Amino acid sequence: LIYMKLMLDQANAAQVQVRKQNFINYGRDLTLFKGVETWFDRINRYGKASGLRVSHHIISSGIREMILGTSIKKHFKDIYASSYCFDHHGVATWPALALNYTTKTQFLFRINKGEHNVHKHDRINQYIAPADRPVPFTNMIFIGDGETDIPCFRLVKEQGGHSIAVFQPHTPKARAKSKQLLADGRVNFIAPADYSQRKPIDLIVKAVMEKIAANDYVKRFKA
Repeated sequence: LIYMKLMLDQANAAQVQVRKQNFINYGRDLTLFKGVETWFDRINRYGKASGLRVSHHIISSGIREMILGTSIKKHFKDIYASSYCFDHHGVATWPALALNYTTKTQFLFRINKGEHNVHKHDRINQYIAPADRPVPFTNMIFIGDGETDIPCFRLVKEQGGHSIAVFQPHTPKARAKSKQLLADGRVNFIAPADYSQRKPIDLIVKAVMEKIAANDYVKRFKA
């Protein structure tokens, strides 16, 4: 929150108004990783063929309005990210929400329990049997690339889901950090951030989806 406030202070000192539209415009110009544009439809089709209903969510420490400017925003059921308060002119006036290491995990529970409205908390605090939760942790695949993702990596993995650390392709230092996460048992897999068909991340996610579908099929015989 202090960092977000500092950004506003610096802009005000330079007599620059920070507008919601500025963030959205910035998001439109972001260069996405290779394969991201076709990723969502491809994974959705694969899930449907496997008998799965796939939903995509973002939990980000970045600015929500930047994400809203990207071409892939339409694919997300939820966009949980840091954001500002804006006045009636669309000018940022104060930090409204900041996501960090630990606050990110609460949104996993929102997805898990089906309480997507950030202004409602009753269902989050209620005990709901794992079998009755709309999105079991065992059916989650969490993909992250930063240090603020580590608590989510660990939570999803420890709850029986699958965590994947991605790194900038052809960047040895980034790869080394991901390998350390794997060695520390915080993630299940690591892969370069190339989302093209038949690249490692594509193959890993599809394999996990097949595993989820198979586990669900086996459970039917135990019921």
